[in-house]
Amino acid sequence: MAEVYNVKIGNEVREYHDGITFKDIAREYQHIYENEIVLVMKDGKLTELFKRVTGDCTIEFVTTATAPGIETYRRSATLIMMKAFYDVAGSENIEKLTLEFSVSKGYYCTVRGNVEITEELLERVEEKMRQIVLEDIPINKRSISVGSAVSMFERHKMFDKEKLFKFRRASNVNVYSLKNFEDYYYGYMVPSTGYIKNFKLYKYDEGFVIQLPVKENANNLEKFEPQNKLFNVLKESSKWSEMLDVSTVGALNEQISRGKISDIILVQEALQEKKIAEIASEIAKSDRKFVMIAGPSSSGKTSFSHRLAVQLRVNGLTPHTIAADDYFLDREFSPRDENGNYNFEILEALDVEQFNEDMKNLEKGVEVNMPTYNFITGKREYNGRTMKFGKDDILVIEGIHGLNDKFSYSLSKESKYKIYISALTQLNIDEHNRIPSTDGRLIRRMVRDARNRGTSAKETIARWQSVRNGEESYIFPYQEEADVMFNSALIYELAVLKQYAEPILFGISPDEPEYIEAKRLLKFLDYFLGVDSRNIPNNSLLREFIGGSCFNV
Repeated sequence: MAEVYNVKIGNEVREYHDGITFKDIAREYQHIYENEIVLVMKDGKLTELFKRVTGDCTIEFVTTATAPGIETYRRSATLIMMKAFYDVAGSENIEKLTLEFSVSKGYYCTVRGNVEITEELLERVEEKMRQIVLEDIPINKRSISVGSAVSMFERHKMFDKEKLFKFRRASNVNVYSLKNFEDYYYGYMVPSTGYIKNFKLYKYDEGFVIQLPVKENANNLEKFEPQNKLFNVLKESSKWSEMLDVSTVGALNEQISRGKISDIILVQEALQEKKIAEIASEIAKSDRKFVMIAGPSSSGKTSFSHRLAVQLRVNGLTPHTIAADDYFLDREFSPRDENGNYNFEILEALDVEQFNEDMKNLEKGVEVNMPTYNFITGKREYNGRTMKFGKDDILVIEGIHGLNDKFSYSLSKESKYKIYISALTQLNIDEHNRIPSTDGRLIRRMVRDARNRGTSAKETIARWQSVRNGEESYIFPYQEEADVMFNSALIYELAVLKQYAEPILFGISPDEPEYIEAKRLLKFLDYFLGVDSRNIPNNSLLREFIGGSCFNV
């Protein structure tokens, strides 16, 4: 007779026979949830639904309304798309099918080989995807040795994966298969194709976009809205990485192992400096007096503003840098979110009236006593730092709300030159596993906050969703209004940040809610070979996070 185990679900304890799958248990509870259950949290650990009950345990259901849930959905949809594309176009015609980066709410993909991307081809691929979903085919998972994985992906012509696993420390690799199609994915999958109901393919630029749901609206597809300025910056960054022959983590590790990382660092830094110089030249030609720099958290806005100021001097201007953060309200007056935590991401956290009064006075040539915000005490301080506008003076103002005209309402639009900056990661794990830009920024922020603000990695992770919500509401809607966009991501940076991030992530204990995210990030960083920070120039944007900058950041 099969063993019977106690499974605690919420406040209820149910008995289940040994070997029942979590998928079967989830079916009993699905009617309670608006969104699809795609994973379970078993005794505090994320677990796929095909796994079985083998003892007493406590479980929570994870739906597509959560970050782990929606990523599982999107990852599984990608596997189905890959299988369908290879079936329709023919594997013999495909040299490489790559998920390049995020566009709208989906992924921009390119195909290399004897394949022309047409509307008709995409319709056939989408039809094949829907057929696969209708058949509800199991997505199987197996563990194989690293050596076997390298051989298998070489055979499948997935050379980025072959290169990735040459530097794999673990002895085994988890491979997912959909009938005869095998692939590696960084993260969890749904148990079968029937879970993936919402997706759409759009022809775009030289490739196509697979549009997928987001956790805020997991049961529907949002309208496909190309962000052309952002796309062009991402495309340019991808060309940079191709020029450096470092498009994936495996390629980066190969360069590190060959002792060539110093060259990569120098070229990448030079490329960024060239772009900053071009922006400064455009500003000088525009004859505008206020440069507004905005972007999401940990984009390197402060270092960028200082480097831009240097280039503006080269163009004969006298720049003055101002951090919008210096206009934070004293902490006791700061607004709070729905959980009672301080919300520093919203516009109301700033003294907008005082900022505009100071800007107008500067514009009139009046000397202004400038504030400095003390992040330790939570107070705005005045330490005798004054500023006065001259004929060739220009203000370089950086902050997350810089592109929002409500922040600088007293200044005419004609007087402002707007720059959007973000760390748009151009490096991917391999051809089918992209690195979200949000992961790179989170790691940057953890390292900086631990060093500068006395904030633990646990606290940074706990606040991150609130930060992301603020970005979605107050930053991203304005990005296409920028005069120019700048990508602050450095292709080598995660190999450097690894040394700083790992110790503080290991400091999060398994009984804390942030442990799951810490474990995910540690697993992610394990892909990278480490790089010594001593070769990083002292004016690098990366110095804002790891320390040693020549600027006051």
